[in-house]
Amino acid sequence: MIGNALTLTWIFPLLTALMCCFVSTHDHLKIKKLSLIGSFFNLILVCYILFKFMTVKAIPGSDAVIFRSTHTWFSILNINYQIGIDGISILMMLLTAIVIFCGVLASWPIVSQAKEFFIMLNVLVAGVFGVFISLDLFTFFVFYEIAVLPMYLLIGLWGTGKKEYSAMKLTLMLVAGSALILAGILALYFESGNITGTNSFDLLTLSNIKFSSEFQNWVFPALFVGFGVLGALYPFHTWSPDGHASAPTAVSMLHAGVLMKLGGYGCLRIAMFICPEGCQEWMPFFLILVTINVVYGAFAALKQTDLKYVTAYSSVSHCGLVLFGFTAMTQLGFQGAVLQMISHGLMTALFFCLIGMIYGRTHTRIMTEMGGLMKVIPFLGVAFVICGLAGLGLPSLSGFVAEITIFMGSFENPNLINRVCTVLAILSIITTAVYVLRTANSMLSGPLNEKYSDLKDASFIEKLPVIILLFCLFAMGIMPAWIVEIVNEAIVPIFENVNR
Repeated sequence: MIGNALTLTWIFPLLTALMCCFVSTHDHLKIKKLSLIGSFFNLILVCYILFKFMTVKAIPGSDAVIFRSTHTWFSILNINYQIGIDGISILMMLLTAIVIFCGVLASWPIVSQAKEFFIMLNVLVAGVFGVFISLDLFTFFVFYEIAVLPMYLLIGLWGTGKKEYSAMKLTLMLVAGSALILAGILALYFESGNITGTNSFDLLTLSNIKFSSEFQNWVFPALFVGFGVLGALYPFHTWSPDGHASAPTAVSMLHAGVLMKLGGYGCLRIAMFICPEGCQEWMPFFLILVTINVVYGAFAALKQTDLKYVTAYSSVSHCGLVLFGFTAMTQLGFQGAVLQMISHGLMTALFFCLIGMIYGRTHTRIMTEMGGLMKVIPFLGVAFVICGLAGLGLPSLSGFVAEITIFMGSFENPNLINRVCTVLAILSIITTAVYVLRTANSMLSGPLNEKYSDLKDASFIEKLPVIILLFCLFAMGIMPAWIVEIVNEAIVPIFENVNR
């Protein structure tokens, strides 16, 4: 029953996209309503799965991965449609469902080629849900590509600025990362046959195979870098700022809020889980890279004047914290990294939602051209400030829960390099505070520019996604215990496998 519900999470977006195909191109409102209804039903479905998940997990002795279901796909190659979820999967599915529902609401003003836009957006979402439920690496990779490739059209056709360049750069870099992932997956498939006599794409089966150190020492970095490209790992992050800056609002929300999390999810779920010895060998090297991520991203954001570039480089820094938690090699660090994926997903989705609404009114993203906007758009202004405070880790907001867990987990590692890098990462928060407060002050304070005196504050349909995302930021910050418990239970078997 629940296995069918898991499948429906990616079937619903595809059905929504299919229904949009039969709607008149000029009937923009009907297309938007279809997408909104589809995303709403998917959100309800994911909440139902979460309820069932927590019910099963309340029973002592339950497996880490539950609701498993397997159907043969290509028997000759031992490829199966194998699905199931653990605590990390279900929370990432919930994040995706929330972000896409809010993204559809934020995309209400789109008129140009609205039909094609919402079709591509729903196809992308189907791929994301497929990734989070897949336990077969071949199926995982298929859904991963479905999630990534529509970005080219969504940015190239509906983006702004140097959209063609940004779409091409993003696609080429992500395809290069995918090539490394595919090489690593195929290597695991054939090597598993050499060891056990049966080639396998089964994630849980592969995690129990002891691959040779020599094999892991080249497969692990291939997988980690491949997924790290999508997670904005330095120095492969350069596609991210341009892609974010050019993408339309809903795409930026989904891109930063969910898609970039596929990178961190893949690093943990596949690279680290299956190749523990390679992980132990290479983590000191990746620790240096992700520390650069965190510090460099914060300083780069400090120099930007375009709101989207500020948020994009902020994402480079905050996604670096996800990978930083992994490099801590402690259970608390892993837990913090997953919490950061959720927190950052909510925060950046809200940031890009607000920036899109502000740009729709002012027709500029350059903060130095604004000023005094709090006088005319107080709702959007207050929401922007709260979101910025979540980014710098203010207590009672989600960012604090995630970041403090990462820093405690990293400092828990007695290695001197880990502790030095932790101090550097903590100091980057000062830079984060500077660019957040500077941005808010430039936009919202001071005398009001006369040409913005007639601006209208957010409408009801614009307030709705903002309120939902703000509620989630506060809910995670004030009542994190249930999320932490779900994450920790899922982290334990992964951590034990990494340290076996």
